[in-house]
Amino acid sequence: MAGQRRLAALGHRCLFSFSIALRPVLGFRIGESAALGFPGGGGKGDFSRAVATLAYEEISVVEGNSPVGTAFILHGLLGSARNWRSFARKLASSLADASPSGWRMVLVDLRNHGRSAGASGLDPPHDMVNTAMDLANLVKSQKWTWPDVVIGHSMGGKVALEFAKSCAGGDYGVSVALPKQLWVLDSVPGEVVTENIDGEVEGVLKILRSLPPWLPSRKWVVDHMVHHGFSKSLSEWIASNLKKEGEHLTWAFDLPAAIDMFNSYKEKCYWDLLEHPPAGLRVEIVCAENSDRWTPQVAARLDSLANRWQSDGIVKGKTRVHVLPKSGHWVHVDNPNGLLDIMIHNRHTMQVDNGEDEVRCDE
Repeated sequence: MAGQRRLAALGHRCLFSFSIALRPVLGFRIGESAALGFPGGGGKGDFSRAVATLAYEEISVVEGNSPVGTAFILHGLLGSARNWRSFARKLASSLADASPSGWRMVLVDLRNHGRSAGASGLDPPHDMVNTAMDLANLVKSQKWTWPDVVIGHSMGGKVALEFAKSCAGGDYGVSVALPKQLWVLDSVPGEVVTENIDGEVEGVLKILRSLPPWLPSRKWVVDHMVHHGFSKSLSEWIASNLKKEGEHLTWAFDLPAAIDMFNSYKEKCYWDLLEHPPAGLRVEIVCAENSDRWTPQVAARLDSLANRWQSDGIVKGKTRVHVLPKSGHWVHVDNPNGLLDIMIHNRHTMQVDNGEDEVRCDE
């Protein structure tokens, strides 16, 4: 396809512009908010906060020192924090060498997903604006510093874009700090016109809506998905989001509410943010080579953003595009090692000079 060829021509302009690299992961714990009344959190605390917060998992270096930075990882539609544990560990280990304290990596269960599904206080509308605001509420409730990096896959990618846009607009208060970098993984930044694509995600949703609420086994779900033409790896990933309730298996997500979120994902548009990123923000778009998300029109528009960055030199913010080979939409299932390679292939440092961002490539 012409659009894919244009994207492929961009090659692997790869970076992960943390000013300090991540250290190896030496510790892992379930986040505290999951122990304050969230399903599966194991806690029986009196969850009396005025604003509900999300469940999360935290991967960090256990050395007794405060981490030097925070990276949020946001799953996509029907996923959960645990889907990204292995990748987060590998990413942290691969980037280790510079920091004596390491980074806090926070894997979030978005509303209606994972251990945040059914949480009291995460009220409708289930859209990108409220989903991003959940992240701000989590930061405030845990008294964290604002995340330096936000990594979002699919729907989580648009949540990351909405979060950055709202931070820049002051929607979360005067104390907010804009992320330094977003990684947007196979997430179309504009409106998604499903009539123009094959609709693998839509196909998955159609199958799931046809299933009963109680399911016989994970193997049955995998076999059912494969029978309907989905890959074994994707089918196994879908089945990994089952949980046991009593003697039955059911989904670890609220499917109707998740569909509301997906509809909001399709409707939202963030081209203006990519074309005019605020000062200090770098947006890294990763397009899966075999994904059905990328129409020729979208690919051409992304190509123009990359060319603009090359011609403009130093600008207020930056948007770049990378191509993940041998992968469909579910990047962490199809080619997690390739994604890791894109994110660590080159090391860049961010420098501030007279109020402007300047990028120096260390290759």
